[in-house]
Amino acid sequence: MNPLYDEIGKSYDATRKADPEITRHLRNHLQVPKGTKVLDIACGTGNYSIALEQSGLYVTGCDISTEMIEIAKQKSSKINWELADINCLPYENKTFTGVSCILSIHHFGELFVPFQEVFRVMDRGRFVIFTSSPEQMNTYWLKEYFPQAIEASSKQMPDLTTVNNTLQAVGFDIIGHETFLIQPDLEDFFLYSGKYEPHIYLDETVRAGISTFANLATKEEIVLGCSKLKRDIETKKINEVLPRYSSVKGDYVFVVAEKKK
Repeated sequence: MNPLYDEIGKSYDATRKADPEITRHLRNHLQVPKGTKVLDIACGTGNYSIALEQSGLYVTGCDISTEMIEIAKQKSSKINWELADINCLPYENKTFTGVSCILSIHHFGELFVPFQEVFRVMDRGRFVIFTSSPEQMNTYWLKEYFPQAIEASSKQMPDLTTVNNTLQAVGFDIIGHETFLIQPDLEDFFLYSGKYEPHIYLDETVRAGISTFANLATKEEIVLGCSKLKRDIETKKINEVLPRYSSVKGDYVFVVAEKKK
């Protein structure tokens, strides 16, 4: 994860920013008053850490990527930024009253130790995860153009049963799940952010900020997929493709767990 995100971090903020709607959901699910100490794990360049801080929380952001933490430090001095491995968090027991994790658990390798560490550093409160599931990813129309990359990305993604069972195994109670549908005005260009704007995937800068393209897609698949996508956009065939991949399962999901005192 470290070398990949050190490389992605160099141009990450060209297309990635905290989406207001996702931030609103995160803040609502944390269910904490202003001034509460929360931790944002695998925070990247800190976009959501900063958004949460601006909502009135006292935020610490940590990430394993030196490049991303250095960029985060340049953007805000109000947040305690830490270079940290999720498997061994550098915080005392019961330090935080809330933890967030945005689009990162698929990079953890396994979930038990990271979730155990989150449980350890929490005094009480909610652990809010924003992620996607393999079931959701298999309904992305991106499969039409980049099938191997989406398949590889889907296999890398923990399914919700595994996430729930692991959270419970380390001591969390599951509060619930909330599905999230991509909207046309989404401001954070992660994997399926172009659900309604297919042309964005033709932009190399956008692809460079998405780990599926940066790490899992071959150059050959990207060239062929973009060529087909460009042709379908120009001929408007894309309007026939998109509806075939609609789903009632949502595009992403918030998983909300709680550590009780």
